[in-house]
Amino acid sequence: MATNTDCTTTAGTPALGPEPEAATRNACKLCAPLGAAMVFKGIRGCLPFLHGSQGCATYIRRYMISHFREPVDIASSSFSEDDAIFGGARNFELGIENVISQYQPELIGVATTCLSETIGDHMLGMIKTYQDNHQAEGPPLVHVSTPAYSGTHSDGYFATTLAIVKKFALPSNFRLSHRVNIIPAMMSCADLRHLRELCERYGLSSTLLPDYNATLEGGSWDAYHRISPGGTSLEEIEEMGASTATLELSHSQANVKQSAGSYLKSACGVPLHSLGWPIGIRLSDQLFTSLSEISGREMPSEIADERARLVDAYVDAHKYVSGKTAALYGEPDFVIGMAAFLSEIGVRPILCATGSKTPQWKELLHNEIEGGMADVEALTGVDHAKLASRARERKPDLLIGSSKGYPLARELGIPLLRCGFPIHDRIGGQRQLYVGYRGTQQIFDRVVNAFLEAKQKYSETGYSYL
Repeated sequence: MATNTDCTTTAGTPALGPEPEAATRNACKLCAPLGAAMVFKGIRGCLPFLHGSQGCATYIRRYMISHFREPVDIASSSFSEDDAIFGGARNFELGIENVISQYQPELIGVATTCLSETIGDHMLGMIKTYQDNHQAEGPPLVHVSTPAYSGTHSDGYFATTLAIVKKFALPSNFRLSHRVNIIPAMMSCADLRHLRELCERYGLSSTLLPDYNATLEGGSWDAYHRISPGGTSLEEIEEMGASTATLELSHSQANVKQSAGSYLKSACGVPLHSLGWPIGIRLSDQLFTSLSEISGREMPSEIADERARLVDAYVDAHKYVSGKTAALYGEPDFVIGMAAFLSEIGVRPILCATGSKTPQWKELLHNEIEGGMADVEALTGVDHAKLASRARERKPDLLIGSSKGYPLARELGIPLLRCGFPIHDRIGGQRQLYVGYRGTQQIFDRVVNAFLEAKQKYSETGYSYL
């Protein structure tokens, strides 16, 4: 629905007022149960179970499969019209029984949808009733409330991480001196692998929650697995309360009432290092400083060499990026980290948009963007229509975000750097590396080359030497 800003009718008589805008046009977000499903997929032997209609599970599977290019099973209690009126308790019980019979999961992750939340199904009571009826046999069930109207896929992701930690992590009187917890934002599979590798370089073992790098990007199978191998085991999650420290890599979780990292600190006494998504030199420096403090080791020479090469690359390509502008959109933590990186290399992130209604969004960006916020628009809780409207006005040189931005990039005649989630129209979105100096080097090269390709494409001479 377009907004009528003219306030006059075609006949020239005064209209009653502006036509109200639609609530959402092409949302710049996905639903909360999708984030829950990603976390559940990062736990060994876990099957995600949505209490609601079959369509919700199908929608989420479609998005995850097209991004990760892997099979994704998500069970559902499959509401009918009668269930929507009288409640889904019977469907829930039958669904759980079928899941156990067919999948033999180690854990069932139960997330709610808009429908089950709206009719008021009491999930904790239903779970208790089921377990009482079955003498607590079978795998444990963990519940998280994720109606889509309560938040985005990012919100569902963090709510589920917290729910898992609160249910399974155990307080301990001793510390695993070389074990560190890593609670990442919604990162790529390549990021998760690299974070584990970086910990090993500092002599640390790590527990990642979630860790879907194998379950959502595994190798070829000789035989089909109903539940993909890999993920963080329940035993590892139980021991998170005994780790020597937690690294929570999320700007957006620093200001919430309770996060998984802050819970481990308050309930289990695990020291918390609250950091952002480590994209760029400065934010990566913070990660490596924390790893040095936890391990008692200096930065390994091979990582220092990566940093030196990155600094040299910044110098080499500075003339190609200095003074350029970009519009960013996606999950809050991705946008903040990317905005910090862009400002570090001389690209102004003039539009920073997220579909999440992130508290203190402008302040979070202000703390990370070099050069102040005078020319930066911080857009929170927006859709692609609002982003497109502002981008047409601001005319950025580059668009950075998911595949959903392609129509806008095409309209504006600017490059789209496909990053984050979901990437539907290219291969390898799950393998893009962003974190640390190595990941920054890769995204830096992509940013520079995007500007160079655009310069060549629209050049009258079509020169090949830049």
